[in-house]
Amino acid sequence: MNYHFSKMLHTGFSEAVTKATEELKKEGFGIISEIDPKEKFREKLGVDFRPYKILGACNPKLAFQAIGKEPNIGVMLPCNVVVQEKAKNEVEVSAINPLASIGGVDNPELETIASEVSASLKRAVDAM
Repeated sequence: MNYHFSKMLHTGFSEAVTKATEELKKEGFGIISEIDPKEKFREKLGVDFRPYKILGACNPKLAFQAIGKEPNIGVMLPCNVVVQEKAKNEVEVSAINPLASIGGVDNPELETIASEVSASLKRAVDAM
């Protein structure tokens, strides 16, 4: 089982971030955090890096259900979605596959929720 779903977009980086955000929203996810390694690598290490953003996507309804079944599952939330420029007008969008990451959690009640989150994230990536 692959740990992520990915799709290559033939567009600019900013447009890909916008498209990812829009498609995630259609699936009930909001972006609750945004990490820009390019900026931090420049600031902290003095190195240049390609455009790369980590979007923290959260579906509140499903997150609430998951935390209700497993109080410490918050260490695995939000669901990360990476938008990274591979070449000019070639941007890859990748989302975590929650089914791959819950293997270490000893709680079978989470599998149904993880399946639902996984399907939603895959639909969002596929729609981009």
